[in-house]
Amino acid sequence: MLVEPGFFRTELLTLSSTTYAKPSIDDYAERTKETVAAWSSMDGKQGGDPAKLANALVQLAALKDPPARFAAGADAVQTFEAKAKALFDQADAHRALSSSLSYDNT
Repeated sequence: MLVEPGFFRTELLTLSSTTYAKPSIDDYAERTKETVAAWSSMDGKQGGDPAKLANALVQLAALKDPPARFAAGADAVQTFEAKAKALFDQADAHRALSSSLSYDNT
């Protein structure tokens, strides 16, 4: 099972726990600064309860058929849904062309 967690209220985002690399690619520097600022501002305000996550993982691990992928947290579910929609939209945008690539004599 692949667990894809959202943000949980742990010490991960504290200054003493996380070190961010200095931006080394100019094209990404501004985006990196924005991401670091956003994550730093979330310290202590993450919506996920790590004890509830631990309980959920124990429950899932006990299942006969656990999920191959688990979105842990409401924010992770939103990320899954956005990714699924983007993939669907990309597949749908060129569906006819994509579907026309088989051999003609089969």
